[in-house]
This record gives sequence, C-alpha cells and structure tokens, in this order.
Amino acid sequence: MSKIESQIEAEIPGLRRYARALSGDVSQADDLVQDCLERALSRLTLWRRDSNLRAWLFTILRHVWIDELRRRKIRPELNGMDDVMDSAATAPNQMDRLAVRDLGAALALLAPEQREAVLLVGLEAMSYAEVAAVTGVPVGTVMSRLKRGRDRLALLMHGGEAALRRVK
Repeated sequence: MSKIESQIEAEIPGLRRYARALSGDVSQADDLVQDCLERALSRLTLWRRDSNLRAWLFTILRHVWIDELRRRKIRPELNGMDDVMDSAATAPNQMDRLAVRDLGAALALLAPEQREAVLLVGLEAMSYAEVAAVTGVPVGTVMSRLKRGRDRLALLMHGGEAALRRVK
C-alpha cells in the first residue's frame, strides 16, 4: 500500500461520520463513502501534493452527496424502501438514545449550509479554513453559518423557536 493510500485510509472514519450525518442512514453513508473513495482514487492525479488531502476528500464526498440529492429530485422512484423500513423500526427507550435522536432531528431542521458547517467543525474538528476549502465559500461565511447553525441548534434542542429581535 502506498503512502497516499494509507493517508486516504486514515480518513475513512471521518468520511463515514460525515456521510452518516448528511444522509442519516448507515447503508447510504457507506455507499457515499465508497463512491467518494472510488472517485478520489480514480482521480488521484488531480490532487495537488501540497494541498490538504482531508479537505480534498471531504469536498469529493460533499459533491457525491449533492449529486445524489440531484438524482433523487430527478428520479424519485429510485429512493428505496430503506427509508420506510427505518422509520418503522423502534429504538430502545434509553435517555442517551433519545438525546441522539433529538440531536439528529434538530440537525435535520437546520439549513443545509448551516448543518454542513456545524458537522464539519463540530463533528470532524475541521478548521474554518478547511471547511471553507471543502464548501468553496470564504472563511467569514463559514463562521457566520456556524454561528447561526449553533444558535438554531441550541434553540431547537432546548425547545422553542427564536424570538425575533427588534433592530433599531
């Protein structure tokens, strides 16, 4: 195994976490990571050796996810029965499990850009610069999305909607 393949392999757990957070489904997350790795390995010559490999891989995963969302909009009949089966299953009645469920539901209510920033910074511990590279927006935009996402997430987790502030 080459050095670059070892470095890519080391990023797989993070890619899986991010894919799972994006899709909300383990099997779909595995498919996303597999597609991402296939794309990355087939286009390895496009990666600049002096750039951030992790950010490059997460960017590819993000693009694979966006492609998947577009495909679903065009051909919704391809959405499987997995979604129906997942919603029919019941989770154990444990407090930690409920908190994770509530967090997942709250994350799903965030705007996609905010969710992406929260997940990449909070879950993957990426720097603002890395998130900016992955998402293709300026660092200031990442910071704004993160702040708004965290604020909205806190409101959703503690029950309630944000009151409108009066701006003078």
